[in-house]
Amino acid sequence: MPTIRKPRKGSLAYWPRKHAKRMYPKIRHYAPVSETKLAGFAGYKAGMTHIFIADNRPHSITKGKSIMFPVTVLECPPLKIASIRFYKSSSSGLRVANEIFSSTDKLLAKKVKIPKKPKELSEIEKKLGEYVDVRVNVYTQPQLAGINKKRPEIFEVALGGKNVTEKFNYAKSVLGKEIPVQDVFKEGQQIDIFAVSKAKGTQGPVKRFGIGLRQAKSEKGVRGPANLGPWKGNRSWRVAHAGRMGFHNRLDKNKLLIKIGEKPEEVNVKGGFIKYGLLKSNYLLLKGSIPGATKRLIRLVNSYNPNRKLPTQAPSIELISLNSPQK
Repeated sequence: MPTIRKPRKGSLAYWPRKHAKRMYPKIRHYAPVSETKLAGFAGYKAGMTHIFIADNRPHSITKGKSIMFPVTVLECPPLKIASIRFYKSSSSGLRVANEIFSSTDKLLAKKVKIPKKPKELSEIEKKLGEYVDVRVNVYTQPQLAGINKKRPEIFEVALGGKNVTEKFNYAKSVLGKEIPVQDVFKEGQQIDIFAVSKAKGTQGPVKRFGIGLRQAKSEKGVRGPANLGPWKGNRSWRVAHAGRMGFHNRLDKNKLLIKIGEKPEEVNVKGGFIKYGLLKSNYLLLKGSIPGATKRLIRLVNSYNPNRKLPTQAPSIELISLNSPQK
């Protein structure tokens, strides 16, 4: 059998190995979007299934044939616009100079404290030339999804557009309204996934870094590193040690968006998805697996560097498996 390699296990590109600060990640950079719309979206991870499609890749050896794909199912209820943020430049980067909240919402009040006297848009519109960027705060509606949850998640999303005026006019038109996923993404495009990976607790160096086992009669254990570095001076921090594993912010690039659906019964498996249940809202089918646990919020953005070899049209789906994953 071939040697199984796991180069990422000990890669210093994933250093320091620290936990995420919250259950859903923060996005610091977005791919430029010319259309005036949200630059990202979010959905809850329901589980995985498989589909059969007609292969439409131009250089594939199975072109035109029916092939099977594993897919991840994300439930994406509409997002609601909570507030509009106005940014100014400073010596340390962009900073929030103004923020306008929508009308009071009981669901939003569970998460943040809404000011009793919100600012008026007309006052800020006069000073629009002072701002360098406009973004929006959105919050989820978990009560519309298949999970048993009431408190929403709130996070910031950038806006697409050519200038600040276009972004402001769009944000003003959607303030307090719902945005469906169909208004942000389209089938066949590639998207980047931001997620927080599963937490695995404290693990040893074999599982955490993928080091090999020592000989059977080795001193002081078999599943530990053989050399910890010099006794004097700075002992190397590169040596694999036991510690907390998982619950990290991770980016998964260029995931193919195969389908955007509005009828949950098309993908609801018999008995529901394990640890999730049945979908009740819009959903996405993404090719392959993605990081994160079931019910975790996954953030989606336009691909920053898409794979040009892939077709831009979504393949036609011949069958979606609804077999029960229960054993």
